[in-house]
Amino acid sequence: MIRRLTSCAKATLPSGRVSCEPLPVTASSPFPPAPHPADPEPRVPPATLASLYARPGFKLRRAHQIALSVFADECRAFEITSTQYGILVALRERPGLDQVGVAQALGLDRSTTGMVVGLLEGRGFLRRDQHATDRRRRVLTLTEEGARLVEAIAPAAERARRRLLAPLSPEEAEALAALLDRLLGHHDALVRVPLMRPGD
Repeated sequence: MIRRLTSCAKATLPSGRVSCEPLPVTASSPFPPAPHPADPEPRVPPATLASLYARPGFKLRRAHQIALSVFADECRAFEITSTQYGILVALRERPGLDQVGVAQALGLDRSTTGMVVGLLEGRGFLRRDQHATDRRRRVLTLTEEGARLVEAIAPAAERARRRLLAPLSPEEAEALAALLDRLLGHHDALVRVPLMRPGD
């Protein structure tokens, strides 16, 4: 038979035996009640396509696909992608970046950056020059043709931005941008590709 252990008050009887009287368990007792087992996690229903479509990651990925398609459609005459345009804009604003600096400025992985830089160089939109003090580095600079392309494509890029946000009111578009900024700022440290904004 299993006995429950309790605290007791000891007293010595005239016979010499020790008597142990159980003490009531109170809030101040040195023996608190055993903790309750942790509440089980709520049951999660099996995933469905509807639940997949409702996930924020799915919506963000789909929105990115749509943004790329809209940009490609508006900028079709220039035969340039949004990533290529981003690199040209980064070099116009921050001339003299090396390939690693370009990747950090746009949050791109280095392999993608290297491939796109090579394509832009092949089309004559940028050139690689040796760094003034570090012979191991190559800095990237827009050519005159590349600078003209950035200026020429700007109206089409702006049309793509307005077309993407057309279903939203100006207030909704501003709220969406603010919410995305909050989401990105909260999780940015989790991404393996760093984004180094000017001033960071």
